[in-house]
Amino acid sequence: MAKTKTAFFCSNCGTQSPKWIGKCTSCGEWNTYVEEVIQRSEPSIVSGLTSRRKASPTLISEIELSKENRIDTNNHELNRVLGGGLVPGSVVLVGGEPGIGKSTLMLQVALAFKNLKVLYVSGEESEQQIRMRAERLGMKQNNCYILTETATGDILNHIAKLSPQIIIIDSIQTLTSDSIDASAGSISQIRETASELQRYAKTANVPVFLIGHITKEGTLAGPKLLEHMVDTVLQFEGDRNYGYRILRAIKNRFGSTSELGIYEMQNTGLREISNPSEILITQHQEPVSGIAVAATIEGMRPMLIETQALVSSAAYGTPQRSCTGFDSRRLNMLLAVLEKRSGFKLGVKDVFLNIAGGIRVDDPATDLAVVSAVLSSNIDIPINPKTCFAAETGLSGEIRPVTRFEQRVSEAEKLGFETIFISKLNAKTAISSARAIKVIPVGKIEDVFRHLFG
Repeated sequence: MAKTKTAFFCSNCGTQSPKWIGKCTSCGEWNTYVEEVIQRSEPSIVSGLTSRRKASPTLISEIELSKENRIDTNNHELNRVLGGGLVPGSVVLVGGEPGIGKSTLMLQVALAFKNLKVLYVSGEESEQQIRMRAERLGMKQNNCYILTETATGDILNHIAKLSPQIIIIDSIQTLTSDSIDASAGSISQIRETASELQRYAKTANVPVFLIGHITKEGTLAGPKLLEHMVDTVLQFEGDRNYGYRILRAIKNRFGSTSELGIYEMQNTGLREISNPSEILITQHQEPVSGIAVAATIEGMRPMLIETQALVSSAAYGTPQRSCTGFDSRRLNMLLAVLEKRSGFKLGVKDVFLNIAGGIRVDDPATDLAVVSAVLSSNIDIPINPKTCFAAETGLSGEIRPVTRFEQRVSEAEKLGFETIFISKLNAKTAISSARAIKVIPVGKIEDVFRHLFG
């Protein structure tokens, strides 16, 4: 029998060393080296459960295409982010901050399956705790089995007896493998347990959900290899001060990574938000300066969000630049454009920007709304609440076109907006004259200022 061999790896960059050292010679980080097993003394238990198919080279034109039958999760937002449903044999990693609602979402999904056998494996909670949460979520007739176990060998034995059609692991950091002599949550254990579950998912064609913790830096805990092993990485995020949760795909081998799912956390669980524009636009009793609405697109979904800006005199000499939900470097660029190209003296003023609802956006089409909100707050004149914006701002102060502006205009019209500002270059495309919304094409920031404030 071969002797078990170990080596030390940097958890930050992956550099290998035969012995432990305090400072990594490659990335310069301190105390990041951990011991990992590189050769096991006995084979993994998974090899006895499944037989491995021998592969041979095949000409690409001779490979037969099969129809991709996705599994409906009965959760429209999750289906959207996954690319249309759950692919059989796929491994999906769901990460997020503690208490954000990962376990609630996965248990809600597990309880929604009626015709498929689901195994929910928990290494963090007891069966009674899970049953109490299921009662709170409004548990109905389902086919969900609960297993509280952390040893992957025992879990795979139960899987072989039960033959579930969907497996949910909560969480991957709590599992341990008998072939690795390390504590749960270590890099070696996470890599080995995920490898065993991935091997089973691929050979048995059973989809597996893995719930993962994140570090204080916001990255998934464990080796970076974990994200490369799985097929899909989903990030579940949100502001605890808001009831809304965002589900976005960081990696997806079976669909787009630009899709977005929005939920609202309630006492009875997570409610799907089918029309996010209504919750992201605040209803004000009277017009307020510094507020502009942007028509953005996340994936295939158009939605309108509210940008809020506050411009005031710098009280301590050095002006502050602060933003929530928007790239701070892009805000500084837009302020520089207003200062240099349009002549607005904002260099000695504090500027604060907030995207309402706790959502984070990176669509360039929000530029014009941000600029308009800043100008509105600067002169303290409110913008008509029935006006929205969909255009990018260039470094020379020009208003640049954006993609799929027809969908943005349609969404604004559907929500009752009367006016939308777009780029002149977008206006070259024919716009239906039957629209109830007024489309105003503009070429420079000065044109927008003139239309809004006279």
